[in-house]
Amino acid sequence: MKAMILAAGEGRRLRPLTNVHPKVLMPVVNRPIIERIIEFLKIHGVREVIVNAHHHYQKILDYTKQGNPSAIKMEIRIEKEILGTGGGIKNTQDFWDKEPFPVINGDILTDIDLGRVYEFHVKRNNLITMVLHDFPIYNMVRVDNEMNIVSIGPGTNLHGALAFTGVQVISPEVLDFIPDNKRYSIKACYRRLIDLRKPIRGYVAKGHRWIDIGTVPDYLRSNFDFLPAEKIAIANECCIDPDATLEDWTVIGKRSSIKRAALVKRSVLWNNVTVTEGIRVVDSVVASGVVLEKDLVEGVAIG
Repeated sequence: MKAMILAAGEGRRLRPLTNVHPKVLMPVVNRPIIERIIEFLKIHGVREVIVNAHHHYQKILDYTKQGNPSAIKMEIRIEKEILGTGGGIKNTQDFWDKEPFPVINGDILTDIDLGRVYEFHVKRNNLITMVLHDFPIYNMVRVDNEMNIVSIGPGTNLHGALAFTGVQVISPEVLDFIPDNKRYSIKACYRRLIDLRKPIRGYVAKGHRWIDIGTVPDYLRSNFDFLPAEKIAIANECCIDPDATLEDWTVIGKRSSIKRAALVKRSVLWNNVTVTEGIRVVDSVVASGVVLEKDLVEGVAIG
């Protein structure tokens, strides 16, 4: 099975972190988001992945050249001009076979049972299956009793609505409803299919983990959620002074150094970070290569 990861977005809500990295390469407990997504897809039978890229696309290309730990076949499709969620999928039309394919947003970490979603898609002969769940702040998709999607907000009656998880299965025929070589939202395609009474349906997921890494607080939460039981993750080649304090929970990237009397609490440090003597880092993210010489509380530091 083939799948797509949508990764061309600029990650504006995650700035300034996305000034340094594309979102899919940001580490969650010292592993890039894209690596975790590929692992999820591989578990469910995916053997080939295509990733669209625009923002910092060269860094994504460099990542693939350094070796793919999942050993899955991966292609990067560069968008010199960003094409949007619909245009980006259309731009991969030559990649697909005749089989339906999963598409997942590049800022989603989940353990939704993709196998069951795929079975539902095939059994119901859907053109699109949107995976939905109840997440009140994002609930904008309404379905009828047969799970047909009847409207997508905003501007709709939100009573009984559900949220789109960023996971979907698409049949290749859908690509014929997306215009060539232009920026286009997949939601516009959804609405067109609804108007044409085509089989676009929802699959409601329950009892799953789901994290949308849209903001810095979301990013911190994703790291906390993926920590081991001891709630501390320290990568290789780090130097932690015996008189430094790691409190509550902490993630520390490769070759980082925490000096005497420093405090790191509920924070994520990327690779090659130095926290100098006596400095406090609390509820914060420190990007690779930063030498921190001032306290950082509820902040972001980039080089």
